[in-house]
Amino acid sequence: MQVNDLEAYLNRLLDTAKFHDYCPNGLQVEGRREVRQLVSGVTASLDFIEAAIAAGADAVLVHHGYFWRGENPCLTGMKRRRIALLLAHDISLLSYHLPLDAHPELGNNTQLSHKLGLRETGRFGDQGIGMFGTLPSNVSNLKELRVSVEQALSRTPLVIGDDARLVNRVAWCTGGAQDYFGDAIDLGADVFITGEISERTVHLARESGVAFISAGHHATERYGVQALGEHISEKFGISHQYIDIDNPV
Repeated sequence: MQVNDLEAYLNRLLDTAKFHDYCPNGLQVEGRREVRQLVSGVTASLDFIEAAIAAGADAVLVHHGYFWRGENPCLTGMKRRRIALLLAHDISLLSYHLPLDAHPELGNNTQLSHKLGLRETGRFGDQGIGMFGTLPSNVSNLKELRVSVEQALSRTPLVIGDDARLVNRVAWCTGGAQDYFGDAIDLGADVFITGEISERTVHLARESGVAFISAGHHATERYGVQALGEHISEKFGISHQYIDIDNPV
């Protein structure tokens, strides 16, 4: 498949034009024209690029790419090393941020709901990225939810709240969405699940009585890009491999 055709398909599939994002979505670094081997991952770090090269990637597909709003645009230091390696091996970089979070089937939030057994009943937050709904019937208190999250994501979450607290109504948004917590409280959620936590979040959870689960930015955003890579592989016959570079945050 031609890389430009792949980008065009992904842009339509993820409806990138409707999002106001912090970075460009789509083809960020252009490599060889033909894509036979696609490698996906959460972040286009140097370790990931080196692993993709070893896997024979023609193109890489990530959630966290480059050229973030407000960053130094100069190709120096870490950015130079990463991009130079991609160019030296003629590898294309495709990156999708908020459009991948929000996609109703392949997105990070939908994929997290599948992992945790959450049932979506609506959307909230900026550009409708966050989700709210109900917990599975076998989860009735915060302790049971904490154990379920730990088992599903293979990571011990940071939980603010009483283990015995009864929970049913849940809101969630993967990654660094701790600032959506106030919106989740206003929606009447019993618990909010996201990737990261801030110092102020602890006080808001304690004083509101609404539980907060920080399950890891990386840990909650591993699944959308995998689902998207598998979708591309099945639709176009491209070989796909997901490579996980562990991140404790």
